[in-house]
Amino acid sequence: MHSRDEKLWTVLRLVLAVLIAAHGWARLFAGAVAPFGQWLDGLGLMIGPVIAWGVTLYEIVGSALFALRRLVFPLSLGFAAIYLAGLVLVHLPEGWFVVGLGRNGMEYSVLLVCALLCVGTHYRESRPRS
Repeated sequence: MHSRDEKLWTVLRLVLAVLIAAHGWARLFAGAVAPFGQWLDGLGLMIGPVIAWGVTLYEIVGSALFALRRLVFPLSLGFAAIYLAGLVLVHLPEGWFVVGLGRNGMEYSVLLVCALLCVGTHYRESRPRS
């Protein structure tokens, strides 16, 4: 692969890591983990607080590993699963647009999931073969 192409994949991976880290750190610093867990409980997921902490820690620790190019493929699958769940539970009912013609829609989540799966697949396929 050309060095320029690899630099572009690196930029995309790092941008995704920052965006994902922002989710986890913002939830943690805003004291929003417990309300997130309560909301999940309200959906019938009896272990909402455990899931909320798991997602938050996955975003914080996983994004650091992702940025360091460690476990990129499995982490990207986990992140995609988290954001697909959010897309279905939160954003899909609000429509497509995040702002403008709508509010809190799913366009950002679709882009995030697509980018995560592309980056994960790229790093899975570009790892050295023995």
